[in-house]
Amino acid sequence: MDQYVATPPTDPAAVRLLDAYFAERTASFPPAQGAYAPTYPADEPFTPPAGVFLLLHADGVDIGCGGVRRIAPGDDGLARYEVKHLWVAPSARGGGRGRALLVELERRAVEMGAEELVLDTNASLEAAGSLYRSLGYVGIPPYNDNPNATHWFARRP
Repeated sequence: MDQYVATPPTDPAAVRLLDAYFAERTASFPPAQGAYAPTYPADEPFTPPAGVFLLLHADGVDIGCGGVRRIAPGDDGLARYEVKHLWVAPSARGGGRGRALLVELERRAVEMGAEELVLDTNASLEAAGSLYRSLGYVGIPPYNDNPNATHWFARRP
């Protein structure tokens, strides 16, 4: 049974998952867009009530991670939370775990006061883009200057 465990992103278990995530993104990043620029998250933005970082465990093994953090509101003034570093190990993909992890992050963000959820992604991550759209995320103008992103999405819970 899958479990979601709130963990500081600087915890060694979280860093191992982030290392794997960043290694995969670096290897698959479109060369025409330059070099992938990994950014390891600090603990504070992912500590309730500002946010949370979750590890996904299955049968005692860490197989994924993701976080959500409060950021500055958009022009509409809504409490805005950003989904970051959503990743499931390749060996654990295809069973809906990424979707379930995102839904859990959204649930926790709403508990912390989220009125809007946003995220950025790269066009090369086609499965991720499909997942976001299937959960009601819609394209928006860029809300940050992430050099790795080509698409920005939002939805209201």
